[in-house]
Amino acid sequence: MLLFIFLAGATILKADGQVLTVEGQYQNKNLYVSNAVASSGVGFCAYEVRVNGELTTDEVNSSAFEIDLSQLSLTPGEPVTVQIKHRDGCAPKVLNPTVLKPQPTFKVEDIKLNEDGLLTWTTSEESGSLPYNVEVYKWNKWVKVGEVQGDGDASKNSYAFKLTLISGENKVRVTQRGNLNKVGSSQSVAVVSKVDRPTWKYEADKKKVVFSKETAYEIYDKFGQARIKGYGKEIDISSLASDEYFLCYDNSVESFNN
Repeated sequence: MLLFIFLAGATILKADGQVLTVEGQYQNKNLYVSNAVASSGVGFCAYEVRVNGELTTDEVNSSAFEIDLSQLSLTPGEPVTVQIKHRDGCAPKVLNPTVLKPQPTFKVEDIKLNEDGLLTWTTSEESGSLPYNVEVYKWNKWVKVGEVQGDGDASKNSYAFKLTLISGENKVRVTQRGNLNKVGSSQSVAVVSKVDRPTWKYEADKKKVVFSKETAYEIYDKFGQARIKGYGKEIDISSLASDEYFLCYDNSVESFNN
């Protein structure tokens, strides 16, 4: 029987016959294994460990053991495949497989935003391929507007993303989110655009909000719960009950009664 267990990010466990495999990227951390007694009652379940095909010298003849990746001349971010061979009728358990998941270790060497909305940045010290979230500060919070996949290389990496600018100041940053919600962030950069702010009107009889041009928008109720999100020139609000709401658009937050 072939069993696959997918964890968040790059770490993958799979058990196929008598081999437990853990895959990911080296993050300067070792793996720890809980090793059951063999089903025969003699000896322990796991009996051999290989990393990237090479037999390790880890002492596996115990109820728990460490797979010492630090002794294998691996570089941070390098792909790692760990194979744990074990006997029938039992299975070892890797206690911390997520240590092979990339973390947001990047260092921003340079980041720029021009008046056309082109964001460019260069990084170093990436420990694995994680997406960069492009975020704009508007509506009194950071809002994700795009994503660029990181190369994961520890040396220099270059990226670019074209934003649709809002009126007034556009303050932008890039972030990465890793294991256990660890977040890395760049410094912010800003440019003041010449874009006109859209106007809007509430058409009560048609149960909709109409903008003068397309824009990203969000509608929140008075309890701060997001009710509608999207992009366009019109918002159908027929699903909203009669009450006060807050309309976020362009770089503004305004209230209206439905």
